[in-house]
Amino acid sequence: MRSPRILCCRKVMVNIMLNKNIETFIGCDAEFDEAKIVLYGAPFDSTTSYRPGARFGPSAIRHESYGIETYSPYQKRDLTDINVFDSGDLELCFGDTAAALAVIGERADEIVSTGKIPLLLGGEHLVTLPPVERLYKQYPDLHVIHFDAHADLRDDYLGARLSHACVLRRIHDLVGDGRIHQFGIRSGERGEFEFAAAHTDMHPLTLGGFGEVRAALDEMTTLLAGRKVPVYVTVDLDVLDPSEFPGTGTPEAGGISFLELLDSLIMIASRLNVVGADLVELAPSLDSSGRSTALACKLLREVLLAL
Repeated sequence: MRSPRILCCRKVMVNIMLNKNIETFIGCDAEFDEAKIVLYGAPFDSTTSYRPGARFGPSAIRHESYGIETYSPYQKRDLTDINVFDSGDLELCFGDTAAALAVIGERADEIVSTGKIPLLLGGEHLVTLPPVERLYKQYPDLHVIHFDAHADLRDDYLGARLSHACVLRRIHDLVGDGRIHQFGIRSGERGEFEFAAAHTDMHPLTLGGFGEVRAALDEMTTLLAGRKVPVYVTVDLDVLDPSEFPGTGTPEAGGISFLELLDSLIMIASRLNVVGADLVELAPSLDSSGRSTALACKLLREVLLAL
């Protein structure tokens, strides 16, 4: 005959198994209907040109977020003060890039159609393309603010036009000249920099010129009869210096600091009409110390609060 203690333990185990256990980013457990911002993950890195691993970024950010606080001493606000819905990671076909992008686009459609702000966690940088495509349909005057170490303006990479090395070129195909504002760029082919000089608003190496761009977008509000210019913000985390953020597939020396990026993102989110955003290219397995994932968690918290 089994002891009462063993029976009790078995009962506890059954109860635990029957409870739903869905891991969300810390503090982001609002219901969909009450949320203003919706998180969604795109664990995809099939076009990565150097070191893979970014597909594990979204889940790592969620899991490690419980190592930080919901309160921000930078903004004196708390994630418990706002409503964010975390819809989890999408299931994506790694062997079919077009199919994966279509699924990401469908989720972006679901979020945008309800008037909410989509905030995407990558994944490699190509995952930025579907939400920008969907938002451009709704906002034909969309501008894109791009933080990155790389220009991402190649027309193709080894014959592939859908690659993380080409994502901003594909976005330019949509929005046209003067609508893409690039910061921190310190790597690319000569042709990419020549293309940028003719077609995008690139500020290479640093965040120099950021204040002027923000002011110009603010000023455009007057020209649009008081309607703020819609802005999409895409952050390739390799814009940060590898000394602060080594956990990425293509690290580039000479990057900006966490505080520089944080100040810029808070300024954008609090002053401009941000209709969508993403954080991409964390590859957690490439940083055994875990500091890259911890930084991404903290940055995501601040972006959520600023929005």
